[in-house]
Amino acid sequence: MNQDFSPAELDTRLEALESRIAYQEHWLDTLDQAVAQQERRLERLEQLSALMQHRLREQQQAWQDNNANATPRPEDEVPPHY
Repeated sequence: MNQDFSPAELDTRLEALESRIAYQEHWLDTLDQAVAQQERRLERLEQLSALMQHRLREQQQAWQDNNANATPRPEDEVPPHY
């Protein structure tokens, strides 16, 4: 597949290739920034989730401690037909 191109045709092809490469580099940079931003967001969400789990465990423990010492109230009793 030996093709003879004129210098003008080679310049045109080279410019087209350079343009495509520049466009692809731009999109790679854009995607890289998006991935980095998503990674930071994911880290923040994981921290928030861990904090919420910790607080929920604390609340459950406090609720269990309060209920262990409390005497049952009549309104908390389940009627026999349930």
